[in-house]
Amino acid sequence: MHNLFILLAGLAPIVALAAPATSTAKPVSSVLDGTATLAGSPAPPADTSLANDLSFIGKLILAPKAVERINMIPNDASFKFDFDNPPNNTQTAGRGGHTVRADRESFPPLIGTGGSMTMGFLGPCGFNTPHVHPRSTEFNVVVQGTLQSEFTLENGARAVHNIIGTHQMTIFPQGSLHTEFNPDCTQAIFVAGFASEDPGVQQVAQSFFGFDPDVVEAAVGNDFTFEGKDVAKFRNLIPANVALGVESCLKKCHIQ
Repeated sequence: MHNLFILLAGLAPIVALAAPATSTAKPVSSVLDGTATLAGSPAPPADTSLANDLSFIGKLILAPKAVERINMIPNDASFKFDFDNPPNNTQTAGRGGHTVRADRESFPPLIGTGGSMTMGFLGPCGFNTPHVHPRSTEFNVVVQGTLQSEFTLENGARAVHNIIGTHQMTIFPQGSLHTEFNPDCTQAIFVAGFASEDPGVQQVAQSFFGFDPDVVEAAVGNDFTFEGKDVAKFRNLIPANVALGVESCLKKCHIQ
């Protein structure tokens, strides 16, 4: 027993040294160069000067090595994307809310990573109208509120319906027709990740009625005949994405 006490006493200093540090001190390098940010202070803005710069984007694409791409972007703030203050030409907006995309065009540091991201801000009864992403599966995480989701992969596949709550995720397989709807009277926010720097998107209704009127008429069947001018009328009635959705929700939330 005496020997056990001696052994434990000898281990105590070692255990103390191995215990994780509880200090909240900033790394020395960040303190020295002045980049440390105090808790509660606003974060510095993102640098958007490279967004939509086709000449620079081309140079990044042609860089033979990843390390060269990193070194071609000298400003650390260029590696940060602000979804609340995004670059131009990144938003899709309608009466029901808006989405913001960070892809290889709007966020060039993504080039070579094989991924991209979109955030959706859907207001009460906001409806992300049916669409497809031709080059990637979508991983959709709800970070605020609730969404009703639905997708179908192809002809013959069943439709998959879900109610997605905060911090829950669903997937929309590559090329699948899918949609998201906010059934509540408060805002819903989702984050969508893609396994492509350029996943692409195509809104189905808007694209369909953009076809030649004869094609549209043939597609809906001979028992539903209308003139070419009616196609233009339907086309003008289709709302911009993000739209306002289901009638019962609009009544519940007193939205005209």
